[in-house]
Amino acid sequence: MSRFKLLFVIARNSSFAYKGRSPDIRQVGRELGVRYVLEGSVRKAASKVRITSQLINSENGAHIWADRLDGALENIFELQDQVTENVVGAIAPQLERAEIERARQKPTDSLDAYDHYLRGMTNLHRGSRESIDEALARFNRALRLDPNFASAHAMAAWCHMWRKVNGWMTDRMREIAEGARLARRAVELGADDAGALTRGGSALAHLAGDLDGGIALIDGALVLNPNLASAWFLGGFLRIWNGDPDGAIEHFARAMRLSPLDPEMYRMQAGMAAAHLFAGRFDTASSWAEKSFRQLPSFLMPVGVIAASHALAGRTDEAQRAISHLRDLDPTLRLSNLRDWLPFRRPQDLATFADGLRRAGLQE
Repeated sequence: MSRFKLLFVIARNSSFAYKGRSPDIRQVGRELGVRYVLEGSVRKAASKVRITSQLINSENGAHIWADRLDGALENIFELQDQVTENVVGAIAPQLERAEIERARQKPTDSLDAYDHYLRGMTNLHRGSRESIDEALARFNRALRLDPNFASAHAMAAWCHMWRKVNGWMTDRMREIAEGARLARRAVELGADDAGALTRGGSALAHLAGDLDGGIALIDGALVLNPNLASAWFLGGFLRIWNGDPDGAIEHFARAMRLSPLDPEMYRMQAGMAAAHLFAGRFDTASSWAEKSFRQLPSFLMPVGVIAASHALAGRTDEAQRAISHLRDLDPTLRLSNLRDWLPFRRPQDLATFADGLRRAGLQE
């Protein structure tokens, strides 16, 4: 068996690789001024190869993430592509979580714009009404400190979008206009920022009704970062509303593969549920929607999918229980304002959803 180790140091503007015996991780961090180090090894035995990688905090030596991939030596190039996708796809969310935790532990009076942004992301991931209110406040504080912070504009816009999707807006026209303004500014400032393009495109599709533009922005984000899980699943949602449920399912599946422990998994599950609903697979739709609901019972969309899919599958009791919860979450929701809730492009998709909710008991 042969083996060599590779140390890859992640710096803000550069990277450094060491092959052979790895230096002390903490020493590397101190000397190069980096906080995180990716360490890996390659082992070969006969015709098989094992590649391992781990992400380490150089300040305290803590292991943040680890993965292993086995394959045949004859498929080394395919294996190399898999390693690249797995590592790049996993590192971004893991680094964000590590930085969020670091920001959470800092004294409040030492926070800068980026730390406000990270705290906002913590709350955005939780998804409840209270946490989204806090997230929006954090992003707005970040923007007061740095008015050109593209990602903070995008996430603030996305908070307004999430409030719309869940029926939480109190001044609907003003909030929609403000969210669209923030999204446009995010896209303007973040032309080379995949995250800003993703959230900005998603927000514009929901708040400004620009599905085509939103899809184009998210597709552009995937050119910049093909392993960004949020771009895959938010692009999946826009494909649902654009009338391509099977294409959406492929997007959600890719996002789940890239980030299997993602804090936004419940959003991916809700997307899977809606896509299967409009593809006519009602049992699969209700199964995915129940998974999302268990993680966040206040998320309006999966509750609607549960009600509609059970009703269309002839399960009246389950549908009525779901519609009762839907009314509790948003007493103003009616069949007549479904198009104001979600940006359906195809009349048949709106008709399917309306038919299911009508059978479940939603009022006209």
